[in-house]
Amino acid sequence: MTNTTAKTAEELIADLEQFTGSEVVYRHSLGMLRYTEGTKYLAQATQCYWLLDAIGSYQHRLESNPRLRDFQVWRLVVKDESGVLICEEDTDKEVLRQGIEYTAFPLSEITLYLAQKVLMLPGEY
Repeated sequence: MTNTTAKTAEELIADLEQFTGSEVVYRHSLGMLRYTEGTKYLAQATQCYWLLDAIGSYQHRLESNPRLRDFQVWRLVVKDESGVLICEEDTDKEVLRQGIEYTAFPLSEITLYLAQKVLMLPGEY
């Protein structure tokens, strides 16, 4: 899975589904979170390090909510090259929403979990 150029959405989804755990955890430059091998692959394959930055940038604000300290659901929904980044306490319990004016993110939607300050693909949870 090293060649990440010009993958179709279907190929990318198939690649992401192969991540079922992570032996390595990477530290994000903002320091508020770490991320798994699957998340690193996603960021490299789609050039979406901005997504990790956005999620990391909210952690100071969200840590005051005890229901968000240990687990957060993050969804990016993309339509017509713009998007919405949503944080949920639990599935369908939205706590924040950020509009993204432009994105070239290739999938119509991606969900990530932030568990114990580690950002991961759902299959890695």
